[in-house]
Amino acid sequence: MPMFCFQCQETLANEGCTANGICGKKEDTANLQDLLIYVIKGISVVLEETGKVDKEASRYIIKALFTTVTNVNFDNERIVELIKQGLSIREELKQKYNVDGDLHDSAQWFPVNEGDFISKALSTGILATEDEDVRSLRELLVYALKGIAAYADHAAVLGYEDEALYRNMVGLLASTTKDHSLDEMVANVLKAGELAVTTMALLDKANTETYGHPELTKVQTGVGRNPGILISGHDLKDMDELLKQTEGTGVDVYTHGEMLPANYYPVFKKYDHFIGNYGNSWWQQKEEFEAFNGPILMTTNCLVPPKETYKERVFTTGNAGFPGLRHIPDRENGGTKDFSEVVELAKKCEPPVEIEKGTIVGGFAHNQVLALADKVVEAVKSGAIKRFVVMAGCDGRQKSRSYFTAVAENLPQDTVILTAGCAKFRYNKLNLGDIGGIPRVLDAGQCNDSYSLAVVALKLKEVFELEDINELPISFDIGWYEQKAVAVLLALLHLGVKGIRLGPTLPAFLSPNVVKVLVENFDIKPVGDVKGDVEAMMLGM
Repeated sequence: MPMFCFQCQETLANEGCTANGICGKKEDTANLQDLLIYVIKGISVVLEETGKVDKEASRYIIKALFTTVTNVNFDNERIVELIKQGLSIREELKQKYNVDGDLHDSAQWFPVNEGDFISKALSTGILATEDEDVRSLRELLVYALKGIAAYADHAAVLGYEDEALYRNMVGLLASTTKDHSLDEMVANVLKAGELAVTTMALLDKANTETYGHPELTKVQTGVGRNPGILISGHDLKDMDELLKQTEGTGVDVYTHGEMLPANYYPVFKKYDHFIGNYGNSWWQQKEEFEAFNGPILMTTNCLVPPKETYKERVFTTGNAGFPGLRHIPDRENGGTKDFSEVVELAKKCEPPVEIEKGTIVGGFAHNQVLALADKVVEAVKSGAIKRFVVMAGCDGRQKSRSYFTAVAENLPQDTVILTAGCAKFRYNKLNLGDIGGIPRVLDAGQCNDSYSLAVVALKLKEVFELEDINELPISFDIGWYEQKAVAVLLALLHLGVKGIRLGPTLPAFLSPNVVKVLVENFDIKPVGDVKGDVEAMMLGM
């Protein structure tokens, strides 16, 4: 088959994309990404042999892994350049540390053109591992590491790094090239869950020490009269620099998708031209980008192949990329990115078309929720709050995701929804009311802010003097789409959470035997019908 990819929830027939990806990824791009993963594994084998942490190589690994996350980079030329860079890094490491460790067939192998790269990729992809269970556990681990790498990259951009994180990532990547028992492979998967927790904690520290703790905020969804720039993705440093460079220009800034939580940070609130949020989840961008009129800046993933009608207004930066789109180069050490081209285009555009008008309430990261801890605890003790339901994770295009909206609408009035990630767009504009002044939807922020939900749960466990997190009145009903959600899932398993509902489908990359292990050890289950799931969750099942 020309390609094989089953890393995201929308994979064809929940089995695997074998021609073009549902995400819009072409077969040659998919194969090049497989080859990039192969090169990354080779570097990890060499690094493990050295027993050292090489920061340059480690930074390359997280950048390259992040590049292969769903809806990040569709640009073959840039992926080929990353492959070439990786091969050079591998050879430099071998010479620098005088080691022989190597995953590849020959130290001299070095494809010279894109066709040669793709030919090599076809023999190194996912299906090169024949045993279904081994393949399942290896891919589960690799996908979790892709998600962890995304979070590590965001932290590194802000100057926060951890050598232990790099060492553990290298060790886990190298483990996927070796023969292990299934028990050992499961243990490595759970180690990735632990690594996900520490990485999200590192990113939380980076974000909050740089931009302050998110605050309870009412975010406007209407538009102003000035031309605007729409910024999407997850990179808060890009947000920071864009706001500084647009100040006093007559150009307004709006967030889209996973950049919505930028509205919650105190540092960004000082800008009068930061208007609010425009639109909804990532998969609706074709219609919403069309209506916006001004330029769109994609900082990370969540990029959908753009329509010709607005393609000239879309810019990428960081790891994001798409053929034909203008790309804003990375900042030099100690410098800033230059968004002047985006700003100048915005000045020539019409103001955005208003597609809705209202407010979204958010900013309930751990610091804000813990500030309300006494109020929350009292509400639980009095019975005003009977249950918390964690509905974090990803959104997607499939109609079956209306399940999450229906669950939110059908939960009893004495329940509170804890959320993070773009899954919230399924219910964050519903009028669900509050419980004694506590909103029934508490949005912690981006997908990486699922860490905040774990902090809140662990604090409640401490307050109520419970031995087990599963004794809390909390249920988990998680939507997933891509690899960062896989990292978050494993983080929850590492923390001992059981009984997680996962949907709208279980991952295609989980073999029946691996699913059996997860069910037996963690009681993971697929989402069911709304009425039955709501009743079960209220009973703690």
